[in-house]
Amino acid sequence: METGQFQVYTGDGKGKTTAALGLALRACGAGLRVYIGQFIKKGEYSEIKALRALPGVTVEQYGSGKGLLVRREPDDEDRACARAGLDRITAALTGGDYDVVIADEINCALTCGLLAAEDLTALIDRRPENVELVFTGRGAAQAVLDRADLVTEMRPIRHYYQDKGLPAREGIEM
Repeated sequence: METGQFQVYTGDGKGKTTAALGLALRACGAGLRVYIGQFIKKGEYSEIKALRALPGVTVEQYGSGKGLLVRREPDDEDRACARAGLDRITAALTGGDYDVVIADEINCALTCGLLAAEDLTALIDRRPENVELVFTGRGAAQAVLDRADLVTEMRPIRHYYQDKGLPAREGIEM
C-alpha cells in the first residue's frame, strides 16, 4: 500500500469492532497483510475462529481472561496484559510485516486505566506512511481524534439488549 491512513471507530453504539473486522476482511481479499490486536478481550469468539482461517491475517488477544472490566476494577495482571499488548502492536505496526494494523478496544484500554493517552499518541506517531492503522473502542481521547484521518462515531438509537433484555448471541455479538 502506498499511503496508509489512521482511522478511529468510537462511540457508545454497537459495531466498532464489526466495522474494523469488515475492513480486515476487505484488506485480506485484496491481498494485504493484516494484524489484529485485541485489548481487554480473551476468548475463542466466532470472529476469532473465522479470522484465524484467513490467509495473511494474524490475531492476538491481550486480555487477562478474568471477565469484562465494566463489572470489576482492573488489576496488575490486566495492566501487564495491556502493556504487553502495546509492545506487540507497536512491533506489528513498525516491523514492516503488515499493511493494516487494528488495535481493537485500545480506546477502552485507555478509559479503563490500562494505558495512558501518551501510549496511544506515541503509537499513532510511530505509524509508517504505508500502513493503515485502526483504533476501536468507546471513549476515544481527544488527542487520538485530533490525529485521525477518519473518525466514525457509532451512536445507539435502539438495541435489543436494552429494549428486550436479549443477551449476546453466538454468531451475532460473539
